[in-house]
Amino acid sequence: MSDLNKLTLAEARDLLRSGETSSVALTEACLGAIEGAGALNAFVHNTPDLALERAGAADARLAAGNAPAMCGLPIGIKDLFCTTGVASQAASRILDGFRPEYDSTVSAKLRDAGAVMLGKLNMDEFAMGSSNETSTYGNAVNPWKVDGRALTPGGSSGGSAAAVAADLCLAATGTDTGGSIRQPAAFTGTVGIKPTYGRCSRWGIVAFASSLDQAGPMTKTVRDAAIMLEAMSGHDAKDSTSADLPVPDFEAMLTGDIRGKTIGIPREYRIEGMPEEIAALWDRGADMLRDAGAKVVEISLPHTKYALPAYYVIAPAEASSNLARYDGVRYGHRATLAAGDGITEMYEKTRAEGFGPEVQRRVMIGTYVLSAGFYDAYYNRARKVRTLIKRDFETVFAEGVDAILTPATPSSAFGLGEMANADPVQMYLNDVFTVTVNLAGLPGISVPAGLDSKGLPLGLQLIGQPWDEGELLKTAHVLEQAAGFVAKPSKWW
Repeated sequence: MSDLNKLTLAEARDLLRSGETSSVALTEACLGAIEGAGALNAFVHNTPDLALERAGAADARLAAGNAPAMCGLPIGIKDLFCTTGVASQAASRILDGFRPEYDSTVSAKLRDAGAVMLGKLNMDEFAMGSSNETSTYGNAVNPWKVDGRALTPGGSSGGSAAAVAADLCLAATGTDTGGSIRQPAAFTGTVGIKPTYGRCSRWGIVAFASSLDQAGPMTKTVRDAAIMLEAMSGHDAKDSTSADLPVPDFEAMLTGDIRGKTIGIPREYRIEGMPEEIAALWDRGADMLRDAGAKVVEISLPHTKYALPAYYVIAPAEASSNLARYDGVRYGHRATLAAGDGITEMYEKTRAEGFGPEVQRRVMIGTYVLSAGFYDAYYNRARKVRTLIKRDFETVFAEGVDAILTPATPSSAFGLGEMANADPVQMYLNDVFTVTVNLAGLPGISVPAGLDSKGLPLGLQLIGQPWDEGELLKTAHVLEQAAGFVAKPSKWW
């Protein structure tokens, strides 16, 4: 069979079980696609030998008849996840040469389930960015193209999104701190789910903002997201924030029946200057769910307008604390010192060389808001706002709302470089619809729902109740089927 790399996880799984293909054949198809896609700069550390070794082991496991759902399926791993013996740099120069002797819990779960790692994927440095332009590897490029411009695949999981959209892998891991799974998914016409905070272990994932970071799958369909999320989820004693809850069979919950569900439309998300195309798509999404038997009601999340300011105090504060460990002493990059330089000069020079401008900016902001005299004025106030935002969602869910429908992004993909030299706040506004979900610790999913006038994909976001990913995926599956999005980027790379 040709074009094996274009299969979904579910399709490939079924072919593997019927004996119509093999994991080695699937892996070779993906490796061939990766080799021909250098222009996308999505894969930054290729592991073909390891991939074929694991594919062979997966075929043996499949033949023995004891293989889980992800067995034999080739995937990409975001460079933020530690992987044994494979470069894990978080797209930063300061971690140059770092090859961990362990796997993150999520990558270990996928490995143990028989998934085949094809390599590591590009991303924004330390997951700080909305366009994949802060990477030490250079920009990842969106496979969608409508004119002469190279477009962003979104960030920080831009490499993951680009690789899935271009069929370089069947699925990929991503992480989401303020929208870094959902925004790139919307920009590339793919599906991305951020689970409830604590559903997937954070152990072995390079930290950005510990109270906000959460791993999740980036896939071609909602069904694939359900399959992969189940394999990634579960309690981990090594992560104190990991929830000790049973993991449902998410795929079995995709019944297609959402009759009687109540879907909330938050009035505060109709922001000033929202493009007509985004507003029209949002209205169509509401109609699709209404036609499927759901009740659609307007709701209020009154503290939404404070979400971005609160996020850009809390996230940099946690980043400044987490990144203090990178000092050139134990691992990674160390600056060359001049005669007479001491440890303070080594710290300063190493961090100046190792951290890129966006990371430096956020570390400085975070250090400032945590400093004496400003801690209460900024950080504590932001934490109080976060509590109010979380309470808004709790109130709405307590009143009977099952899920909330919003746009995923304020626009379609923009050109690389178009915002790089602008006011950083303009870039931060890309997270306007997504950061509330992280602040409240809720699950959220982006589903491709249409194309804009230029022919670029647009996504809709569904926000669910905590620990209710199964019901969220069910509603997303109905939305996906109603939208009927089947467009793919034309191959130019």
